Amino acid sequence: MKIGCLGPAGSYSEVAAKKLSPDAEVVLFRNFPAVVAALRTGAVDEIALPIENTIQGGVLQNMDLLADERDLFAVREYILPIEHRLVYRKGESLADIAKVYSHPQALGQCSVFLSEKLPHVRPMPVESTAEGLSRVKAPGDAAIVGAHLCAGLEERGLEAYPGNIADEKKNFTYFELVKKGEKWLDRPSTYVYFMAKLLHRPGSLYRLLGVINSYGLNMTKIESRPIKDTPGEYRFFIEVEGNYLSAEMERALADMRRICQDFKLLGCY
Repeated sequence: MKIGCLGPAGSYSEVAAKKLSPDAEVVLFRNFPAVVAALRTGAVDEIALPIENTIQGGVLQNMDLLADERDLFAVREYILPIEHRLVYRKGESLADIAKVYSHPQALGQCSVFLSEKLPHVRPMPVESTAEGLSRVKAPGDAAIVGAHLCAGLEERGLEAYPGNIADEKKNFTYFELVKKGEKWLDRPSTYVYFMAKLLHRPGSLYRLLGVINSYGLNMTKIESRPIKDTPGEYRFFIEVEGNYLSAEMERALADMRRICQDFKLLGCY
């Protein structure tokens, strides 16, 4: 069994992958499209994708990737606590730092610290927090990384600024275990996306949400995303409490499909 996730070694995604599938061999990829492609082609059996952060909201690229892959479905969820640290060359001070490398989500989650303590620095987005750490080589380099990556910094000639630098100290990222095929649907939560017909007509979204209300389903998440090739149109990602295989959920989704231009089951967990 192989599980794919964003690398390099030590990334938050690798930590989550090991929690979601402890017995699987972890295979690391450079970016999220490569992770998804590996599952689609059968290079791995499952993947771990971050879908939402409690500060930054949805991980939009991954929401789109999951929606666009018709045969991939989320089957399990894991909530990973996130603690960010600022790492820089030993002996330097904050005033010496010129560049801060990290994943865009981490940079966004530490925006207050960066604006107050490091207003002079240049944020340097990279594909993972672990890659950011590997970039700290020259004078003035720094990175925002997970607390789990701070072991052994001294031996590498690095040190960490004291404490968690995230804007919100209680910070969590929701990861989903994604597999190929509709084989794992007997779960208490259902995650779907849809695009309403005639969205700009008054009441279009209300009609769709009314279906959820009429069946007494508890909606635990909703997020909108613009449709890339259709300006002004949006698709909606919704999570509800309810077993996909139950008769009630079957009737509710059938009613939603009748008033949707597009619909996809994203997962059950």
